[in-house]
Amino acid sequence: MRTSSRFIIQFIKLAGPFWQSENKVRIRTFSAVLLVLTVLQIAISVVITVWSADLFDALDQRSMSRLLTQVGFIVLIFIANIAVTASHLVIKRRIQMDWRAWLTDRLISRWMNSGRHYLVTHIGGEHDNPDGRIAEDARIATEFAIDLIHSLTFSLLLLISFTEILWGLSGVITLDLGITDFQIRGHLVWLALLYAASAAILGWWIGRPLTKATDNRQTVEANFRFSLVKARENSMAIAMIQGERHETPHFKQLFSNIVTVWDEQTDAWKRIMMFTSGYSVLSMAFPILVSAPRYVLGVISLGALMQSALAFQHMVAALSWPVDNMGKIAEWRASVERILGLTSALDKLEREISKTDPKRIHRVKKDASVLRFSSLCLSRLDGIVCLASLDEEIKAGERVLITGNPYTGNKLFKAIAGLWPWGEGSIELPDDEPIFYMPPRPYLPTGTLRQAICYPASCDSYQQNQLETALHQVGLAELIAHLDESGDWEKNLEREQQQRLGMVRLLIHRPKWILLQEAFDSLDPHGEMAMIKLIDSNLPDVTLLTISKQPSIQAMHQRQITLC
Repeated sequence: MRTSSRFIIQFIKLAGPFWQSENKVRIRTFSAVLLVLTVLQIAISVVITVWSADLFDALDQRSMSRLLTQVGFIVLIFIANIAVTASHLVIKRRIQMDWRAWLTDRLISRWMNSGRHYLVTHIGGEHDNPDGRIAEDARIATEFAIDLIHSLTFSLLLLISFTEILWGLSGVITLDLGITDFQIRGHLVWLALLYAASAAILGWWIGRPLTKATDNRQTVEANFRFSLVKARENSMAIAMIQGERHETPHFKQLFSNIVTVWDEQTDAWKRIMMFTSGYSVLSMAFPILVSAPRYVLGVISLGALMQSALAFQHMVAALSWPVDNMGKIAEWRASVERILGLTSALDKLEREISKTDPKRIHRVKKDASVLRFSSLCLSRLDGIVCLASLDEEIKAGERVLITGNPYTGNKLFKAIAGLWPWGEGSIELPDDEPIFYMPPRPYLPTGTLRQAICYPASCDSYQQNQLETALHQVGLAELIAHLDESGDWEKNLEREQQQRLGMVRLLIHRPKWILLQEAFDSLDPHGEMAMIKLIDSNLPDVTLLTISKQPSIQAMHQRQITLC
């Protein structure tokens, strides 16, 4: 757990640039308006205490005219308070959403950039479930930050305003010590400070376990949610091998972790609630009991008594900000810690990639249309070498079959794509000729079938006849009628259909370089051969690197590279 000062500095570095962003004029204007509205809220609170004193004095004097005057004043206060409160809420929520949108955009831009979302999974640290950190923790980090900053500002202004009022109402009390008399000025102020300080120290000590319990709960909740989503995404595979017997106990164990952490958080909340509930009751009675002797002795009026009690409560409320916000601070800090865990991992990844360490694979682009491996060495994360000193040159238009260890072939394709920097040597890439990678299962985003096929390009990039022709060629003519239907195509289509759709995507994109990694392994040998022939007939000049387990596919390639 980070120290408080270091934590605040890191949060400011993470989220502070929001006030320097491109919309800084609007953001600062809204912030200034929010501050003005907060000052007006304080002003209304001060006016209410004055009105309270006048009201009770009118009641004490049984003056109907003064009573009616106070009724008129409260109507004006009522209208002003509604207007200020409503405006304050709208402005505050606008800033909260703007800040969240800015932070979310920044996190997504860093995470979903040049394969960082994949590479960061190989970096150590606390950064699991990045989706939850971006979606939920970014919301809490910004919304709660605004709430806490506003309430702290409100409390400070409240403290400044009512300390002066309470000091004036306290007067001077004289303590007879026998030998001499001792005068105390502003005794109610000193009592309020002592009362609130004692409560803050005790409340902080009681509330310390809540931060850890809240952080633990967010982690186990995210793990449970992630496992459920993963099972839903692989429901057919689980059903086919009757994996429910494994998944059900696994889910129960994850939920059992939630119950355990829930109980820990409940225990922490119980201690806080016991403290705050007693503290709130005492806060109502204490100021009246302290000031009552002066009223009984006739030193102050009933109005002054009630105004003193109200000012005391406001001052204690201001001083009690740490106690009142312990729970929210704990939840906010836990969410910020989770975001910082993700950004720290991304920072570490950037440092790893930018190292001039010789034990890194260097990818460079050359003018020539050639893919060249020079003294290429592929390593695992633990440093164990899985491919040593590969020196090969693949010219434009060649068909090359990658054989041998499929694990090493997978790493080689990732290195070409820039997703595996661990190793040595260099990879020279063809300049301005993007490489089209076809994995065993193509990614089909949720949406219309047309969007899934055209991904990552827009649907406007391709004509209807192009899609229909490609679908006919790969044997999926029946899907033409469903092009504009929306669905979860990874669930709605069989694996063979998904791989054939990957072929449709390749045919319409027409790349010059293709990496096929068991892209048609769900097809029979005849079907896989048909797909390779389609590439030959439609893209005769394409360069093809293939990883396949089908022996018959070798005849469609000019040469092969065997990996250990």
